[in-house]
Amino acid sequence: MRNFIISLLFISSVLQVNAQFPKLIIQLKDKGGNTFNLNNPLQYLSVRAIQRRSRYNIPVDSIDLPVSSRYIDSIRQSGGVTILSTSKWLNQVLIETTDQNALSKIKSFSFVKSTRGVGFRSANITLNNKFKDPPSTPLLPQANRLAETAANAYDYGSNYQQVHIHEGEFLHNKGFHGESMQIAVLDGGFLQYKTITAFDSIRNNRQVLGERDFVAFDNSVDEDDSHGMYCLSILSANWPGRMVGTAPKANYWLIRTENAETEYPIEEHNWVAGAEFADSAGTDLISTSLGYTTFDDPSLNHSYADFYKNTTMVSQGAAIAVKKGMIVSVSAGNEGAGNWKYISFPADVDSVCTVGAVNSTGVIAGFSSYGYPGKIKTNIVSVGAGTVIAGLNNQPTTGNGTSFSNPNVAGLIACLWQAFPRVSNMNILSAVYKSSDKYATPDDRYGYGIPNFRLAYLSLKHDENIALYGNEWLFATPNPFTTEVVVKFIARINGPVTLTLSSAGGQVIATQNINGEKEEVYNAAFSNLGNLPSGLYVVKYFDSTTTRTLPVQKGNIFDKDWLVAFANPSSHDFTVFIKGQETGEISLRLIDPKGSVIETIATQITQNENLTIRFNNAQKLPPGVYFIQYVGKTQKRTLRLFKG
Repeated sequence: MRNFIISLLFISSVLQVNAQFPKLIIQLKDKGGNTFNLNNPLQYLSVRAIQRRSRYNIPVDSIDLPVSSRYIDSIRQSGGVTILSTSKWLNQVLIETTDQNALSKIKSFSFVKSTRGVGFRSANITLNNKFKDPPSTPLLPQANRLAETAANAYDYGSNYQQVHIHEGEFLHNKGFHGESMQIAVLDGGFLQYKTITAFDSIRNNRQVLGERDFVAFDNSVDEDDSHGMYCLSILSANWPGRMVGTAPKANYWLIRTENAETEYPIEEHNWVAGAEFADSAGTDLISTSLGYTTFDDPSLNHSYADFYKNTTMVSQGAAIAVKKGMIVSVSAGNEGAGNWKYISFPADVDSVCTVGAVNSTGVIAGFSSYGYPGKIKTNIVSVGAGTVIAGLNNQPTTGNGTSFSNPNVAGLIACLWQAFPRVSNMNILSAVYKSSDKYATPDDRYGYGIPNFRLAYLSLKHDENIALYGNEWLFATPNPFTTEVVVKFIARINGPVTLTLSSAGGQVIATQNINGEKEEVYNAAFSNLGNLPSGLYVVKYFDSTTTRTLPVQKGNIFDKDWLVAFANPSSHDFTVFIKGQETGEISLRLIDPKGSVIETIATQITQNENLTIRFNNAQKLPPGVYFIQYVGKTQKRTLRLFKG
C-alpha cells in the first residue's frame, strides 16, 4: 500500500488516480468556445464587482471569463461524471467519478491539460475533527468598564481590550463601523449563527447577504462546523455590554469552503471557488482563517519549497483575488510550536495580509506560526490568545488561535477602508503596516507588529488632504469680501483652535473657537462685515503649537494704487499685491536697510492682471525697516515696510 501511495506522486496512471481519489481536478488549456466575452461583463460579474474594477482601474480580462461551458458539457457527457464546481481563475473543473472509462476519455480531450486527484467522496472519509472547539473560559470583570462606556460609541463589554489594542474604537467613534462594506468570511461552517444572540443585529438588519456552500453545495451553513461562527462573532457581534465586533455594521457573505472532517487539496480548490464568488458579488474584503500545509494523505503534502512561489492552488487564488481589487486577510497558522513551524498557504502570498497572534497585552502567542525566511511574514499581529468570541452556550467565551486574531484586525481594516474608499487595497494595507509598532524593525513572529488604526487613519487623511489641497491648510474666501469671510482649515492638533479676523493694524474684529481633530477639515465664517471699511484684514489661525495668518481684503485693494505691500504681523512674511501696468517679465526684490537683496522673485504679468506674491524669507528676518522693489520694462517702484 505504501508503494502505491508513493506512486501517486508521479501520477503514473489515470486509473490509479481515480481509484485513490474519486474527486479530481481537470485542468484546462484555455477558455475556447466561450459563450461569454469581455465586452459584456455583467453576464458574469455584478455591478458592484465592475464598479470596484472601475474605481481602481482594474481591467476585466480573460481570467474573469467563466470556464468554457462547451468544455464542461464534454466532461459531463463523458460517462459517469458529476460536475461539482469550477474555478475560472485557475481554469479548472472539479469532478467526482468512479468511471475509469470516462476518466480516460476526459484525459484524451484536446482541451484538457492535466488531471489529478484531490479528495474523497464523503462515504470514504475518516473523521478527524481538525477544528477544535475553543475552550470556555470565565471572563474576568473589567475595572474600567464605566470609563470605556462613557468614552466610546460602543459598550464593548468583554472584548474591549482586543479592540483597544489597535485603538479600533477611534474608527468606531468617528462613525466607521463597516457600513457600505462587504466582507466574505471563508470557513468551515457557521453553526447556530441564526439563533445565537451575538448575531441578532446582523440578522435583524439583513447584513447577511447570503450563504454559499462549496463543500456540500446546499448553500446552507448554519448546521455545519462552529469555527466560522466564532470568527464571524469577532467581526460582526453587536451585543452591547457583552461583546461588539470590529465591523458590526458591515455586510457579510458566509461561505463554506472547508470540510472540517478531512484535510485534502480539494479544499484549496473550494477556497478559490469561494473567493471567485466573493469577487463576482462585489465583496471588498475576504477574511479567512484557513490555511494548508500537510494533508491526511502525506503524498499530497506541501513543502517549504512551495513558499513564495504561488505554486499551491490556494495561494494562486489569493493572489488573483488581490489583483481583482479585494483585500485578503488570512491567519498565519498555529504551527509556531509544531513540527511545521512556519506560516501556511495562502499566508505566504506577498499581497495578502497575514495575521499572527498575540495576547491582549501584546505578547506573541507561542502557537503563532513563524514567517518563512525571504519575506516579512507574518505582516501584522492581533489578539488571538484569549480572544473573546461568542460561545455555543449563547454566552461570550474565549478561544485561542490565529483563526481569531485575523478577523479581529480584518474588521478594523474594513472600517478603515470605509473611511477612504478611493484608496486601493494595497495602499490601505500599507497604511496599516506603517502604523504598526514594529514597522521599523519587523521580525518573523510579529511582522510589522500591532497596527494602530488611529495612526493609520491620520496617515491616510493627511494623504487625502495633500491630494485635495496640496500643502496649504488654511483658506479664506471670498477675497476680496463684502459681508462675510468663510475660513476653511485643516486642524493641526487634537484640541482647541482659535480663529480671528483682525485689521491690518492688529485690532481683533471677530473670534471663533473650535475643538479640532488633527487632519480633519473644518469650515467657519465671519459674518455681518458689511460695515467694515475697505482695506486689508488678517485671518489668523492658532492652536497650542501652530500659528498662521492670511491677508484678506474688503473692496478693491487697488482703489488708491496699483502696487500694495503688506507686512503680515502674525506670520511675519511680506505679501505684495500687483495690478498689472504692463505685459512681460517683472521682478520683485526684498531689500534690507543696507541695500542687500534678500530675495528676488521673477514672474510674468499681463496688463490689468492681479497678482499676489509672498516673500516667505521675510519670516527669518529681525524686526526693522525693509523695502520691496518692483522692476518692469516700463515701471519701477519701491515700497517701504516695517517688520514689528
